[in-house]
Amino acid sequence: MKYDITITKTTTPKAKPDPATLEFGTVFTDHMFIMDYDEGPGWHDARILPYGPITLDPAAAVLHYAQEMFEGLKTYLTKDGGVQLFRPDMNAKRTNRTNDRICIPQIDETFYVDAIKELVRIDKDWVPGAEGTSLYIRPFIFASEPFLGVRPALQYKFVIILSPVGPYYKGGLAPTKIFVEDEYVRAAVGGTGQSKIGGNYAMSLKSQVKAHELGFAQVLWLDGNERKYVEEIGTSNAFFVMDGEVWTAPLSGTILPGITRDSTLQLLRDWGVPVREERFTIQDIADAHADGRLTEVFASGTAAVISPVGELRWVDKDMIINNNEIGPLSRKLYDTITGIQSGELPDTHGWVVKL
Repeated sequence: MKYDITITKTTTPKAKPDPATLEFGTVFTDHMFIMDYDEGPGWHDARILPYGPITLDPAAAVLHYAQEMFEGLKTYLTKDGGVQLFRPDMNAKRTNRTNDRICIPQIDETFYVDAIKELVRIDKDWVPGAEGTSLYIRPFIFASEPFLGVRPALQYKFVIILSPVGPYYKGGLAPTKIFVEDEYVRAAVGGTGQSKIGGNYAMSLKSQVKAHELGFAQVLWLDGNERKYVEEIGTSNAFFVMDGEVWTAPLSGTILPGITRDSTLQLLRDWGVPVREERFTIQDIADAHADGRLTEVFASGTAAVISPVGELRWVDKDMIINNNEIGPLSRKLYDTITGIQSGELPDTHGWVVKL
């Protein structure tokens, strides 16, 4: 499907931040992309314009029934001054899977990627070059129809904004402390755990606040039924190295099918590392730790790429992982994925999209 993008550039460009002091998601570039949907004509009026507020009717359906979704990916500056994306086609596919789950109209996936590329080209000078930095891309869709009845909306907006970012965790690759949540639930079978929607994150805030008050960076979620099967770490997919094998929860509908997760699994298999996508319990983890068989724990996600875990607390058990140091597999995965993303390592899987 062919769409034309109208471009209106800002006449008052903003000062760019110091790459050495960038935080995550606090600064935004000069431009944004917007496209509208109306029942009948479908998606239309694609445009890039100066970054600024979006006007909404107070009755907009998103404000009352939370019909919205979002994605996240990054673009990177290479040493030769080029700019490249990492697997944007996967974000487009996941967008449409989420859209299907919450009754948002499908978007042409080729145009989705083209819109991202066009916006990044216009704001290319915002891509930071300092180590550990990147330009974060946030596509999102929300129901804009002014209507207070409970049904799928008839009007939507698809928006893309850009933000130059530093590391997601201030400690970088320093191992994090994780609290095992056995009270609250993030997702349940038949719910929206596999979808990228704001409601999943709103539900996680109570646990996150509790974990922070106890001195932990994030939570490890257990299943919503029995509160014993391991699922995700915060907003990331969780991996455990036990007996020389890498264990991670299967994609059974309650966890997000992470793009970094998929990349991690592919690399592990390339290296001949045994991988098990099977259900396992927090008791299995505690037993492996007690027996000295748990050698590494890490999380994967777009924001932090690979985040090693140095400590787990489950009820009254404090489990120190690998002497609270980053493990060799976590380090190799981080170096390899970021090396491919930055162009310093060869891309043998066709993951990189150059602009």
